[in-house]
Amino acid sequence: MSEPIRVVVTGAAGQIAYSLLYMIAKGDVFGPNQRLVLHLLDIPPMMGVLEGVVMELADCALPLLAGVVPTTDPAVAFKDVVAAFLVGAMPRKQGMERKDLLSANVKIFKVQGEALNNHARKDVKVLVVGNPANTNALVCSHYAPSIPKENFTAMTRLDQNRAQAQIAARLGVGIAQVKNVIIWGNHSSTQFPDAKNATVEVDGTKKSVVDAIANNDYLNGEFVETVQKRGASVIAARKMSSAMSAAKAASDHMRDWFAGTKDGEYVSMGVVSDGSYGTPKDVVYSFPVQIQNGQWKIVQGLSVDDFARGKLDATGKELLEEKEEAMSVCASD
Repeated sequence: MSEPIRVVVTGAAGQIAYSLLYMIAKGDVFGPNQRLVLHLLDIPPMMGVLEGVVMELADCALPLLAGVVPTTDPAVAFKDVVAAFLVGAMPRKQGMERKDLLSANVKIFKVQGEALNNHARKDVKVLVVGNPANTNALVCSHYAPSIPKENFTAMTRLDQNRAQAQIAARLGVGIAQVKNVIIWGNHSSTQFPDAKNATVEVDGTKKSVVDAIANNDYLNGEFVETVQKRGASVIAARKMSSAMSAAKAASDHMRDWFAGTKDGEYVSMGVVSDGSYGTPKDVVYSFPVQIQNGQWKIVQGLSVDDFARGKLDATGKELLEEKEEAMSVCASD
């Protein structure tokens, strides 16, 4: 058994964390032999609920869980952590403008960025789940200048998982048969789910998803819209937002970041843009990435047709607008 690592989850008394903590603590993320200490951060009114979560973690009798630190203090929460799941964020309320949401979240992610900067390990891997995730990740990085920008990522894995599931269901194959579906851009309704570079194995034969589906109208229309609106569909049905699937996606994202991707396969992550594929630089943009030794690299040379180009530009424009609004809130703070 290895020395325990320290992992923080914010919004730890919330819905997503309720599923996520179990996945982390039983070894889904860091492997079956990696012991860990969970740091659980939430706000003072949630501490009673968090106490119940701590009891349940104890009652799970998980061999890898070496300790639990529930706290309201960011300095304690981020102390010496190697991985941070930033789940807690201000949810969008009815009638709330995007800029109101951004300004509420800038305050949260400023505090957390500063705490990461001052207390976390410098090689900490940060995953922002709380929305607007891409811009929250950018803000968090802004306030943690001593940690490399590439260590801050936003979650678009849930969108990728949704897209992969749609393709698998359409073709009547298992999830594992579908590879390399991409999410481009923002984790918002402007994101672009792209199956044009994806492959599928049907009856033992590997082929492109485009050839297998043989319906461009579906891939450019219903498929894109279904994935873009899936979160809203879950809310309409469940009367609550996606929690179990979001937790699974966060677990997938961090596992691949630590363990790496398989040869020839890539995953979608919101990462700081270097301008690849004509995207705006210095926003957190979702790209297909390959990961080795804990380092992600944007996959280059994939085909982007005219339809995709328009989608990549539209989501990039939204991210630039969000960045401008967020940075003006940061400046006036």
